Amino acid sequence: MTQTLIDSQALGQAPGQAPVDQAGGTLFRFATAGSVDDGKSTLVGRLLHDSKAVLADQLDAVTRTSTERGFGGAAGGIDFALLTDGLRAEREQGITIDVAYRYFATNRRSFILADCPGHVQYTRNMVTGATTADAVIMLIDARKGVLEQTRRHLSVVRLLRVPHIIVAVNKIDLLGYDEAACTEIADAVRTVTCELGLGAVHVIPVSALAGDNVAGRSPRTPWYTGPSLLELLETLPVVDEVESALEDFRLPVQLVLRPQGAVAVPATDAPAFRDYRAYAGQVASGTVRVGDAVTVLPGGANTVVTGIDFAGTEQGEAFAPQSIALRLRDDLDIARGAVIGAAGTFPEPTKELTAALFWLDPRPLTPGDRTLVKFGANTVQAIVTAVTGRLNLDTLEQEAAASLDINDIGHVTVRLASALPVETFAENRRAGAFLVIHPQDGATLAAGIVTAPGVPA
Repeated sequence: MTQTLIDSQALGQAPGQAPVDQAGGTLFRFATAGSVDDGKSTLVGRLLHDSKAVLADQLDAVTRTSTERGFGGAAGGIDFALLTDGLRAEREQGITIDVAYRYFATNRRSFILADCPGHVQYTRNMVTGATTADAVIMLIDARKGVLEQTRRHLSVVRLLRVPHIIVAVNKIDLLGYDEAACTEIADAVRTVTCELGLGAVHVIPVSALAGDNVAGRSPRTPWYTGPSLLELLETLPVVDEVESALEDFRLPVQLVLRPQGAVAVPATDAPAFRDYRAYAGQVASGTVRVGDAVTVLPGGANTVVTGIDFAGTEQGEAFAPQSIALRLRDDLDIARGAVIGAAGTFPEPTKELTAALFWLDPRPLTPGDRTLVKFGANTVQAIVTAVTGRLNLDTLEQEAAASLDINDIGHVTVRLASALPVETFAENRRAGAFLVIHPQDGATLAAGIVTAPGVPA
């Protein structure tokens, strides 16, 4: 397996990669995925331990608990899963239920990792963890190979357009570090990813328990010439940041800042005062500068940016994903849920759309169901007019379906009560994503991505 699915040794600093400094300043988000008992939590715990991201008192507590439970072997008496599985039910059952977020840094990059459950019934949690990820580490038990849950998670990764996919073939120590077994799994992964239309995939043989190829390269796999898992995470480009910078400017308004009376102008030395009105939110995509022409929806009013306030200071430009307050030339009727964007770039508002849904609720979805659809800060009433298909995880093809059940990945058509400037997920990863909410109890029913807008309203 000297040659992985791509040449991982040639990665380095790819064109367009976000700058990397020596203080861990570049932020990289990644999530784990895979079937149950593939060792995701153990791998994350090993990664934290070997990268020196575990405090001494936490390590002592985990070591004591591990010893009490009779844990030993190649890990030196430490159950690394205890570093991530924090819920009591998780510790008692030895499984991951909720998404566990951990933060650590090396001298090259800062990381946010999401350890996601492997059980089918917790697929909705995996969707949550992968939504904002720059990379997903897909674990495969070397003894089991590619399973249905592996296909399900790879399908989710494709629909969510996660930039990087890393396949970690775990527990290779139980196979005596056999090269042929890992090569066979790599070939099977290639077959599935090609069927799904995924891009290049990195395959790394690892042992989470023994630490092989996790933080450093293992001498027990001389046939593998690629980087270790941590080395790869440190060098992968933050593609999402580059894509977002190239997309059109969008600011969903979360709050209108209109304090009573006069307030100080940010970032000015003189004690200047004036009336202050600004529109606060997180930049979803693109870049905005003072003097830019913008359009506000709903309504379609055009105006000009006169000021940008960020963290108490005034600046000349802002970009995703900064949280800012935007000041405009004209006093407009703008409320929470409105969207401010670059002039001339909004699509025509529509009341219809087609979408892919990750159905997350035990209650089935049937045509005619009334729901709430939440785009950013905007929530509108909606009705599902049709269920047009469901992904068959065995054949990876769309099949006819009359309804969607929990953990199904299906396609639907939706009619909205109010026209929105809907953008496809392929065009804008943030603006093209939404939630489906139960109108009575407020439960999150599904995560959705827009595949095509309907006819303009």
